[in-house]
Amino acid sequence: MAKMTDVAKLAGVSPSTVSRVLAGGDAVTADKKQKVLMAVEKLNYRPNRLARNLRKLETRTVVVVVPDISNPFFYEIIRGMERVAQAKGYHVLLGDTQLNKQMEIEYIELVRDKLADGVILLVAQNPQEHIIEASSGLPIVVACAFIDGNDIPTVNIDHFNSAIDMVNHLVSLGHRRIAYISGPLKNNRLSSFRFEGYCQGLFQNQIEIEKQFIVEGNFTIECGYDKGRELMERPTKPTAIFAANDEMAIGAIKAIKELGYKVPEDIAVVGFDDIKLSAYIEPPLTTVAQPKQQIGAEAMEVLLRCINNETLSSQEIILDSELIVRESCGSHLRHT
Repeated sequence: MAKMTDVAKLAGVSPSTVSRVLAGGDAVTADKKQKVLMAVEKLNYRPNRLARNLRKLETRTVVVVVPDISNPFFYEIIRGMERVAQAKGYHVLLGDTQLNKQMEIEYIELVRDKLADGVILLVAQNPQEHIIEASSGLPIVVACAFIDGNDIPTVNIDHFNSAIDMVNHLVSLGHRRIAYISGPLKNNRLSSFRFEGYCQGLFQNQIEIEKQFIVEGNFTIECGYDKGRELMERPTKPTAIFAANDEMAIGAIKAIKELGYKVPEDIAVVGFDDIKLSAYIEPPLTTVAQPKQQIGAEAMEVLLRCINNETLSSQEIILDSELIVRESCGSHLRHT
């Protein structure tokens, strides 16, 4: 197995020059850099990452913690993270907590134990004291969630106003009986913001908030199916269903069709997130698009700045969302 000294000898440079080239340093002439890279390729040299990490007290590895790896929403976000991490010479480890608080703590502890340099949390439930306490003094970023009363950086969209925009769109199509399938509302600020936006949208349009049209879900397709059937089996039926995420909207569409109704002719259905499947179901789903890859990229950029002890311009980054109008809302129809 080739050593760094072998590479230096073949390239005709010092071992320290080889080290600077492999570390991506700029203080090396183009000619010497080319010689080093050619020698590395010829000798099939692989740097001893463990030795380097021990010297620098870093791992060049970050942990991304997700609450449910099966949720397609997280796929594009993770791709955005990996793109930035790879460009900066970092590796990404993925941890699936299945909403287990103890597992969240264990992944955070990898940083305290110097097995990773930082953590990004993609948590579905509102981070509480167990996360704040475990992450004290560590490089950590939270994406797609909210934290109160601490200085952990976050990356998000404006869920409240995005939900208002969706209600306004449905009202513009003539809908007044707009049902809502929320996410879990207890200890989940993301779900609460979207629900509050739904309520505010109705209020602004002088539409009464009716409890019979509000059901609480858990963001799964199965739940959307059950809640969609529940809403459609009530004596007074809504003309539109606004689901707090695309998976529940997709489940609701299946239930509606099984009951013999048509979407959007009999009832409009809209979602939130714009997962890939939303464009391919029948009918294609109107939804709020989150800039998922941008969220991932921004979260990783912020984390790497934290790891390098750089000053952040803001502790909270809010990105733009977009209303994507497709056939499921019946934009070519009017409902009364």
